[in-house]
This record gives sequence, structure tokens and C-alpha cells, in this order.
Amino acid sequence: METADVIVIGSGQGGIPLAADFAQAGGKVVLFERDALGGSCVNYGCTPSKAFLAAAHAAGRARLAAKLGVHAQVEVDFAAVMERVRGIRSQFNQGTQRRLESAGVKVVCAEAAFADPHQVVGGDVTVTAPTIVINTGTSALVPKIPGLADTPYLTNHNFFDQQTLPPRLLVIGAGYIGLELGQGLARLGSQTHLIVRGDRLLSQEEADVSAVLAEAMQQDGISVHFNVSTEQVAHSDGVFSLSLSNGETLEGEALLVVIGRTPNTRALHAAAAGIELDSQDFVKIDNQFQTSVPGVYAIGDVAKQPAFTHVSWEDYRRLKAILNGEARTRSDRVLGYATYTEPQVGRVGLTLEQAQQQGFKARCVTMPMAHIARAIEWGHDLGFYRLVVEQDTDQILGATLVGYETAELVHVFLALMEAKATWRLLERSVHIHPTYGEALPSLARLLIGDDMPSCPNM
Repeated sequence: METADVIVIGSGQGGIPLAADFAQAGGKVVLFERDALGGSCVNYGCTPSKAFLAAAHAAGRARLAAKLGVHAQVEVDFAAVMERVRGIRSQFNQGTQRRLESAGVKVVCAEAAFADPHQVVGGDVTVTAPTIVINTGTSALVPKIPGLADTPYLTNHNFFDQQTLPPRLLVIGAGYIGLELGQGLARLGSQTHLIVRGDRLLSQEEADVSAVLAEAMQQDGISVHFNVSTEQVAHSDGVFSLSLSNGETLEGEALLVVIGRTPNTRALHAAAAGIELDSQDFVKIDNQFQTSVPGVYAIGDVAKQPAFTHVSWEDYRRLKAILNGEARTRSDRVLGYATYTEPQVGRVGLTLEQAQQQGFKARCVTMPMAHIARAIEWGHDLGFYRLVVEQDTDQILGATLVGYETAELVHVFLALMEAKATWRLLERSVHIHPTYGEALPSLARLLIGDDMPSCPNM
């Protein structure tokens, strides 16, 4: 049995820098990883998906340029697209390996499990340490639909291993992964169907966000089937057949299942260490990331933190500071995130409804993209900008931006909120004309006076 100062289980975007930092500071660190180094982001999430969408959105923009008077014939070399995606993924993965090696972290390529509260076993290696960090992340949640398990369905885990473009794609789910990858394959040439259990896309967002995305999907020729569920899946001669609850049958050469995520905790044998899990098998943690066992911590989405790479990375910074005696907590920064459809959705803070539910005396203003000069000039007039503020203090509570490259623009609000600035600072700002960012002070100026436009009902 080996003894270490720190054990890290999982090489996600929080675990890697944590392991490297403690090793570079002179500690003996052992990291267990059962799969590819880099976790979901590098291998199955951010890195390959955004490289994939770079090609997909280039093709989509070219086709939609007809309204500008530009008529393009788009030819997609799908094999080359996916080869590039896998090449970038490999490059990032190898960079992760070099970082851990140069830091002096011992990497054990095996699935790890607790033998007792501070002893971890993986492969033929047993290690004990006073500090253990669980960073095992989540995996695709696969529903128990009759017939599905016996088919070669896709999740985000194997989506990027595709070699040929499927003529027809069926997508079960309408969250951000399903919309990004579904729209992406549609823009590269697949006839795409989205099967949606409810009546909205991206249902955790406001209703008009969902409406804008539904219109965007329609513009890309995507068929959206609302208020239906999949009751049976069959696969024969390379074709999937889905029986829907409305009696309809859909067929396609590829099936993507993206209904949610489930924590990677089953193999940990958490009960053997006394580590408590919640009803969904996420690791329970306190405000400083500690589990029910002193000295054992969990970060990232396995601990039910928001499932974003930047949150996992900030969890690493938070936990490192906590272990060094500093005062940080699991949610001590303003949270922003984005969905990389076209148009994009950039979000930070609270919606109007969320703010009111939390007791704020909130109000909001909305500006359509069709009122923004740059959007009109460039033909990106689908979407809107929205700002939510506290009426008595003028504090910015949140923003929702739906439009071209809003994942970049939302950082303006994120920085203002982190600085605890009010909307009046934004209103006083002089932004460059003509830009998409020029509309942000204009949005704030809608708050001036009593004759303020109201937000639509959510």
C-alpha cells in the first residue's frame, strides 16, 4: 500500500489543476482515471463539440446568406470535419498528460473505489491519503425505453467517433447538448428530427428563449416534435425506427440520446467509506466542498455543482483556497453560461421570475435584435437582449442575451455584477457604433423614466 498527501479521483477540469498544483508544491499526489485524461470537457464535451460546431455553423451561415443576396452551394467533407475534431481533441488530451507528468503527479489508469474513508484502490494500486478529492463528473443518462439498449445509439460520449454523415438523425431530448449537436448535424446535411417530451426547447430557460430557438431550428429545416415521448426503439439494416406516443413512427440512420446527466458514483463504493450520496446519487457536500467524511471533498458536477467547465475550474480554485485556510464557498461567484446554438444563448444571474421568487423587487427590460443596427446590417436579427435589475438599489440581477455571439457579450454583465455595479454605470457607457455591444447601454437606458417597456409574460 502506498501513502500520499493527496488523492484525486477523476481528471476533469477541476481535478487536473488541483493535482498539478499540489504536486508542484512538493506534495505526493496520486490521480486515478478510468478513461481518457481530461474528463468530459476535453474528450466528449466542450473541446470536440465546439470544434464540430465551427464547421457546422460555417456551413449554416453560408446557406442562410441568401437573404443577403449571397447564394452559396455548400459541400461538406464530413470525414475531414470529424478528423479535425478528433485531432483537436487528441491535442488537448496529450497536453493534459504532459501537464500532469511535468508536475510529478502519479497517474493510475484504473477505476478507483474506496476501501475505507481514506483508502482508495484502483487496478493493482492501493493508496491512502489524508486528503481525497472526488472529481468523477457525470455521464449521459440513458432512459429505459424498450429496445434502446440493444441498438448502436449515440450519446455525447461516442458522437464524435462518427465517420460518415447520417442522412437522417433522430434526437431524443431538447437540452443544450441535443440542440447544439442536432442543429450541427442538420447544418452539415442530415435531415434532423427533435423529439421533445414537453412543449418547449431548452425548457429551463424563459419561454421566449425557447420560441426563438424553435424558429431557428425551423430555419435550418429541422423537424421538432413537441409533447411526445419515445415508446419503442428498433434497429434493423442500419436504420432506427422510433415509435412515438402520438402514434407516429420516425426513421433515421442515427439516434442521439441526450435527456440529461447522471453522476459517476456507482463504482466509487461510497458507502464503504461512509460518504453520503443524495437521492440521485450525487455526492453530498457542505459549503466548503467537504463530504460527510472529514478530509474527503468533491468538486464539479458529481457534487451537483452547475455542469460547466468554468464552474469546475473555479471549484478547483475555491477548494485550493479553502485547503490553504482561505474563506471561500461553493457559490461565491456570479455564474454565467451559454448555449452554442445559432443564435446563441448567453445567460448570467437571475431571470425576472427567479428574482421575484427570491423576494427581490425586480423589473426588467427587453430589446429585440431587430432593433439593433448591426444585427439588421448583418442579417442576425433573430433574438433579443434582456436585463433584470433590483428596483430600489439599481443592482443588476441578471441578463439573458439571445443572438449572434452572445456568449461573448454576456461577460459585460458578468463583470458588472461581480463588481456590484449598477445598471446606471452601463447606461453612462459609450459603446462603439455599429456593434452588437452598442445595444447594451441602450438596453439599460430603457430603465430610465416611468414609461418603461415591460417584459413579456414568462
